[in-house]
Amino acid sequence: MTAIHTNTYPNSYYFSSLNYATDYPKLAESISVDVCIVGGGFSGVATAVELAERGYKVALLEQHKIGWGASGRNGGQIIRGIGHDLAKFKKVIGQQGINTITALGTSANKIVIDRINKYHIDCDLTMGYCDLATRAKHMKTLEQDYQILINSDYPHSIKMLDQNTLQQQVVGSTNFIGGFEDQGSGHLHPLNLCTGEAKVAADLGVQIFENSAVEEIIQGDTVTIKSAQGQIIAKKLVLAGNAYLGDLMPKISNKVLPAGSYIIATEPLSESVYQQILPGNHAVCDLKIDLDYFRLSADKRLLFGGMCNYSGRDPKSIQAALYPKMLKVFPQLSDINIDYQWGGMIGIGANRLPQIGRLANNIYYAQAYSGHGVNITHVAAKLIAQAIDGPSTGFDTFAKVKHLTFPGGQHLRSPLLALGMMYHKMLDKF
Repeated sequence: MTAIHTNTYPNSYYFSSLNYATDYPKLAESISVDVCIVGGGFSGVATAVELAERGYKVALLEQHKIGWGASGRNGGQIIRGIGHDLAKFKKVIGQQGINTITALGTSANKIVIDRINKYHIDCDLTMGYCDLATRAKHMKTLEQDYQILINSDYPHSIKMLDQNTLQQQVVGSTNFIGGFEDQGSGHLHPLNLCTGEAKVAADLGVQIFENSAVEEIIQGDTVTIKSAQGQIIAKKLVLAGNAYLGDLMPKISNKVLPAGSYIIATEPLSESVYQQILPGNHAVCDLKIDLDYFRLSADKRLLFGGMCNYSGRDPKSIQAALYPKMLKVFPQLSDINIDYQWGGMIGIGANRLPQIGRLANNIYYAQAYSGHGVNITHVAAKLIAQAIDGPSTGFDTFAKVKHLTFPGGQHLRSPLLALGMMYHKMLDKF
């Protein structure tokens, strides 16, 4: 039912409200291009648009359907920044490097919003986001973030909210003691964004092939990318498979851990109910290690997600796992039906910094967005396109950071990390 690991789209709210058909052909010939992109999620599709806008001849291969993976299954939250502290990378990239990545993270949402507006992509873009605190230490973290933005050139309205204001304006729940509201972040329909961008890419001349899994990559002065029935000969290659890259390029796939994330969607809520639970139509996310995130869809369903799962095992029933968590936040929804449940894999790196770099002079990659993929994928796409086109300070800064390979191999790395996350959850609670 949830199609977490099948070739089809999951039976999600997103698929049920898809605006852009994906009926691209299977690769069944030999073609030559300037750049071949492997992966039809945000990273791959956005890179295709960036390169096509610069005049490159581009082909994109997707093993399933455009937006089939995390790009078409996520919470749809577009949140400023890269989501993680950069101070620990200062010895490697210096203060200037920290400033460069910070600026890229701050401007990331603008890249997406400008793309949506430029090409009139119908994906329910709505501004308004709030981080939620459940403990005093969370409030301290949010206050630090607030002060950093206040002292910067951040162009959007931001506010610290106490518990009463939060309940009245953002989330009608007693579970949270305060929050940090950001009008420069928000939410959207991720599958419509991804498939809408694919249409833009195709209109710009990109050749897109679905159901065309890559079976072999032959490196050299040009790169040959082979599928079951065809091949692409490219001057340059971009690997954008993220958590779904598999064994295609172990040198980088072993540096990203596929972690499960899951969502349920209620039936459409009445105005009196949705105005009570999310009166400002914000996307929200709490600061717990095992965080919850939720928002309203365009037709006023509650989309409630969480349970980031590092074990490699999916719950038997996503609804059974998430429904009690939803009711803990909103007990008033006890009589509301759940219409959809689905899940997928996000890519997480050991140090939580997005991995953007080169494997060879003509092979580029981007992966491991650790929950901030809606916007940082578009930053990665822009940086890779810049690096292919000429110098890119941002690309070079990311590429300086070395990323650890997860220990234990494919079979043990997920259980090992799951044990580590259990430890951090205990610390968070106590």
